[in-house]
Amino acid sequence: MSLELSRVCSAISPSPTLAIDAKAKEMRALGRDVISFCAGEPDFKTPQYIRTAAHEALDLGLTGYTAVPGTMELRRAICDKLKNDNGLTYTPAQIVVSNGAKASLYTAISALLNPGDEVLIPTPCWVSYPEMVRLAGGVPVLVPGVPQKNFVVEAADMAPYVTERTKLLILNSPNNPNGCVWNREQLRAIAELAVEKKFYIISDEIYEKLIYDGVEHVSIASLGEEIYNQTIVINGVSKTFAMTGWRIGYAAGPAPILKIMSSLQSQIASCSNSIAQYASVAALSDPRRDAVVEQMRAEYDRRRTHLVSRLNAIPGIRCLKPQGAFYVMMEVTGLFGKHCGDREINSSMAFAECLLERADVAVVPGDAFCTEGFCRMSYATSLETIDRGVTRIAEFVASLT
Repeated sequence: MSLELSRVCSAISPSPTLAIDAKAKEMRALGRDVISFCAGEPDFKTPQYIRTAAHEALDLGLTGYTAVPGTMELRRAICDKLKNDNGLTYTPAQIVVSNGAKASLYTAISALLNPGDEVLIPTPCWVSYPEMVRLAGGVPVLVPGVPQKNFVVEAADMAPYVTERTKLLILNSPNNPNGCVWNREQLRAIAELAVEKKFYIISDEIYEKLIYDGVEHVSIASLGEEIYNQTIVINGVSKTFAMTGWRIGYAAGPAPILKIMSSLQSQIASCSNSIAQYASVAALSDPRRDAVVEQMRAEYDRRRTHLVSRLNAIPGIRCLKPQGAFYVMMEVTGLFGKHCGDREINSSMAFAECLLERADVAVVPGDAFCTEGFCRMSYATSLETIDRGVTRIAEFVASLT
């Protein structure tokens, strides 16, 4: 007799971005010069002042468990950051620090959903949102964005998808995978819809500091008392401070919801890494913060402009210029119908697989983000690497018949 495994967990799709990045690394291990544009990870070192704070915490022996929702010092630093940067007033009781923003997202989704609850997810979307919703017993409802509107899904686009079972909207601005940013007016209309129809919003703001062309980042929770009480803000230190491996994210929102999130976290993860928490206090509070972040943001901006320009010079490829994060969505539908040897390019997956096999360049196909016809590329890599990779893409496209 065979024992059945969890049907819910068995149905989970592995993260396509991590899977393709792993394939690229495997090919590198075999001696191939693979250029990967897959992983959403800054290529900068964690700033020195943050690393110094971690060493100081180690020297002081601050290596024990902390309170489940995070150290009081860190939660206060997060409250100060949210007040000063986003115009949001929270108390430490409204903050839960988790092992990365991904963990914060999952505990927030789990705290809000009951079986059968529907969750609006604008697409293209980050690969983990639909899977997290399904794990929590919810039903993901994908609301398609279109390139003609820079993939920004507005309130009028969402309204037809709202039903009596709609419980939650997951909003990611700046967005992964396409870098679009919702402006204040668009967010205000979404807030009015959420208040009218009585559903929560999870606002994933992990890329808030990586924004370009003078565009303003607005937290939807700042647009009034009613939407403040219906919003859970998710953020962290991974992208802004090049601290992906430190695994510190946080959630802020109504105290009753955050209390449930803390209780859930207490059973599955206890607290976050203590040394990383002390380092994160420095990341958020040190006077050097803004200058260090601006230095990285400016370099991303330079890469963004260069990558978009080079991609748009390749016949058959189109690329919108993103306003935030460090990704572009490369449209490849202009190449559909062409052939790579005996294989027809008829999907973003076919393009990505052939590109990797023939040109040693790794990109993420758009169906991973619930949007066919596009591939995501990360420009969290050097200009030299970008140039080498795009040259290979151009040569690959020219070789198609």
